[in-house]
Amino acid sequence: MDDKTRIELEAATFRRLVEHLRERTDVQNIDLMNLAGFCRNCLSKWYRAAAGERGLDLPDPKAREIVYGMPYEAWKAKYQKVASGEQKAAMATSHGSVIRPANLVKARPLAANASRLVRLAIGNNRDAEFARCVHA
Repeated sequence: MDDKTRIELEAATFRRLVEHLRERTDVQNIDLMNLAGFCRNCLSKWYRAAAGERGLDLPDPKAREIVYGMPYEAWKAKYQKVASGEQKAAMATSHGSVIRPANLVKARPLAANASRLVRLAIGNNRDAEFARCVHA
């Protein structure tokens, strides 16, 4: 497969993931974090970081609107529920490490390696380049 086709397929897959998350408003961010280690806010941060690597200034509210399909505050008011004790406990036990871009300083920028939408590694709080997404 040539690079152009691969990048187009990856972009289409990302768009479908975002569309799916917009449709599944019943799935809370804390549930995504507990089960998959990322959430809608993480996607918006990664999107904003990729824009920044390309010299584009994308404010956090605009990046979140791209992922949520509406302003974040409107989504929270309409769909976000109060986290249960079980959800909070699961978050506390399942996230001993933080999610961060892997070796971002040492790695080639995403622009040079477009097949990597997100490079993740587990690190500790000293190494964190992105704060853990906590939605309690």
